[in-house]
Amino acid sequence: MFLENASHNTAAFGWIEVICGSMFSGKTEELIRRIKRAQFAQLNVVMFKPVMDDRYDQNKVVSHDSSQIDATPVASAKELFDQAQEYDVVGVDEAQFFDPLIVQVCNDLANKGVRVIVAGLDMDYTGKPFGPMPELMAMAEYVTKVHAICTRTGQLAHFSFRTSQNDDLVLLGEADNYEPLSRSAFYAAMRHDRSKKPQEDHLDQDASK
Repeated sequence: MFLENASHNTAAFGWIEVICGSMFSGKTEELIRRIKRAQFAQLNVVMFKPVMDDRYDQNKVVSHDSSQIDATPVASAKELFDQAQEYDVVGVDEAQFFDPLIVQVCNDLANKGVRVIVAGLDMDYTGKPFGPMPELMAMAEYVTKVHAICTRTGQLAHFSFRTSQNDDLVLLGEADNYEPLSRSAFYAAMRHDRSKKPQEDHLDQDASK
């Protein structure tokens, strides 16, 4: 789909590719695949990840199927931009965790002739658009939406249902915290959780007396 040698030409502009989807959909695996292809094409490549994501390795991006590649952890979009100079291809994993400036950074890099490949969750655990991802998808030349398999229906899944009792928007985790669900399964699970909550709150109040 993408021609790695296009980055060697004299065109004034690069482009942005966004890979999005739910948890366990293969986003990071696809990002790593594209970055490795660019390396095989002997392009000057760098991969970035948010410093907060240390689930597998602080200095690697690792997919759920154990594919991995060296990565530079950064604390902000500005730090990413400062370290992304002089590269042909820039990869960004877990883009949903970056500050809003990441949109301008990706555009500025693309305008300088860089191929920017971004992967991230398009929706949070409540089913709402996640962080800068919607704007990145709107700005990108290429958007690839990948899907997991729903654990309850066997259909395509594009929702990340949180199974743990934690209301923080950002919660790093694996199968112990998230479950990929189809639309029907996700909203059934959300309704079930809402129906339980008043009863749980009542029990909590009784226990505190």
